[in-house]
Amino acid sequence: MKRFLFFLVCFSVAFSEGSFSQSMYRFRFEEPWSFSLQAGPSQYFGDLYALWQYSEGIQPDYNAGISARYTFGTNLKARADVSYYQISGQDVNADPRSGRIPRDLNFRARNWEAAFLVEYYYKPVKVYNITREFINPYLFFGIGATTNDPTAWYRDQWVDLRPLRTENERYSDLVMVFPMGLGLKYKVNVYMDFFIEGNYRFTLSDYLDDVSTFNISGYYEELIADYVSGENPDRLRLSVRQPGYLLPNGEPNVDLIRNRRGAPRRGSGDSRLDEPGARYDGYFTLNVGAEIYFSQDIWDNWIFRHRGRGFRFW
Repeated sequence: MKRFLFFLVCFSVAFSEGSFSQSMYRFRFEEPWSFSLQAGPSQYFGDLYALWQYSEGIQPDYNAGISARYTFGTNLKARADVSYYQISGQDVNADPRSGRIPRDLNFRARNWEAAFLVEYYYKPVKVYNITREFINPYLFFGIGATTNDPTAWYRDQWVDLRPLRTENERYSDLVMVFPMGLGLKYKVNVYMDFFIEGNYRFTLSDYLDDVSTFNISGYYEELIADYVSGENPDRLRLSVRQPGYLLPNGEPNVDLIRNRRGAPRRGSGDSRLDEPGARYDGYFTLNVGAEIYFSQDIWDNWIFRHRGRGFRFW
């Protein structure tokens, strides 16, 4: 009888330890793939807005995106992004020192962006998910492309600016971007992180806002020719919006523009010509999001586990 009790106790202990080990083992997976959803405000920087030079306040828009990540190093992840964002700018909120108020220009663009990035984490990420750090800051950089379709609010409607060539320039509908920024992740549970990150995009275009050249002196005759002939009058109408160069009916004052040899102001200068004050456009996003780590047992151990009994944190 004593021998039977001894074996029973040993069996119970072994079974309990095995069950506990098995219970913990199901959370020890190391899966390289994760996916995330994120959204937040966006902010444009260019000829119609310059936070760095003047005090013009924040003029935010919005963005949303999805990402896929792959862990390939102790502290490294590869990342692919697809996002949709809006940026805009106008002279109404300009600092008087910028000289922008007389231009009376505005734009709005709703674009798609795709990018490939590398993330470097302060603490290791190639670990079992149950031992993943609860707080982990990171930085990232990469390369990508964005569509480029600026519009302007004119006579109670949004007008596409790129086809009009308001500065006599056939710029591309695709722009190369270089995203880079900082982020911070918080481990919610074995399968999910929350994160916040700031991402600035340097670009190779000064036409995200359709505004670049300092004035229209280099091409005003072509704009006037299209206006007078009626072939494409909106080119001049959308290029010159300064009140001092408009007639009482709101139409461009062709004679004054000719006499002033295309003096109506446009932007800060063409970046490609190294003109003083010229720079490429850019934009910034500040996002919050949730990252899900995919594994073979995620459905059984998290999605469907304890269904109807509330959410469980590990």
